[in-house]
Amino acid sequence: MTNETRSLDLAKLRLAVGKHNPDDGEMCVMEAVAYIAGEDWTDSPQCVSPAIAQFLRSWNDGSTDEQRQELKRYIGRPLLTSRGTEAQELERSWMAFNWLVGVQAVAWLRLAGLDDHADALAGLEWLGPDTIKAATPVIRAARDAARAAAGAAAWDAAGAAARAALQPTVIKLRDSAHDLVDRMLAVTEAAS
Repeated sequence: MTNETRSLDLAKLRLAVGKHNPDDGEMCVMEAVAYIAGEDWTDSPQCVSPAIAQFLRSWNDGSTDEQRQELKRYIGRPLLTSRGTEAQELERSWMAFNWLVGVQAVAWLRLAGLDDHADALAGLEWLGPDTIKAATPVIRAARDAARAAAGAAAWDAAGAAARAALQPTVIKLRDSAHDLVDRMLAVTEAAS
């Protein structure tokens, strides 16, 4: 680690999928953060919250090229100083889990017409160490229903019409995910 921050022209940077070599001219969002932080080349910079880093790596790799570029907003502060205490990282992990179950899964279940399962997930209290065991059967039932529906829907939803139908849900989830990252970053800021 060099311990000296470096600059990066975010206007010219094109974030790319996956891990890269320092010489190939490409970076994912977390490699860009490590570079700016002056750390060795990695997609797991030491200065960044591991929970946030994992969420952003997944988002980076699961996005379209255009959507991926929106992640440039996180390259810099406060992400560069977001690594928190063990308690803060646990809180962030549960925040991400609750978003995945209570927002993302609910949105996809509703889109698939599985409203009863979406309602069941949406009705769960905050999931954490004390409540996850009781919530597990509800989560598994929704997962199983989604798997069963996915096979039939795959044939029905092929083509450009399906992508157009998915777009409002994708936009809603993307906006919600930005809100989640902002709230996860606020965990460290609130402690400062």
